[in-house]
Amino acid sequence: MATGKDSVRLSLVVSPELNARLEQLAASEHATKSEILRKAIALFDVVAEAKAEKKRIGILDKNKQLETEIVGI
Repeated sequence: MATGKDSVRLSLVVSPELNARLEQLAASEHATKSEILRKAIALFDVVAEAKAEKKRIGILDKNKQLETEIVGI
């Protein structure tokens, strides 16, 4: 995590529902809301790169069968 001179502070406005979900995710992962948002951005970066390479994103089950394809991101 960047600290000190390497950090940029952001202000973010979200709905109460989104804030509640963010708090739930942070609690379940024993993380801060900032850490959850950083992970979300990292995941979105993977999606954007795959999309640029004309690849598809999905969720596989334990047998590596496509369970859900993620579209519209």
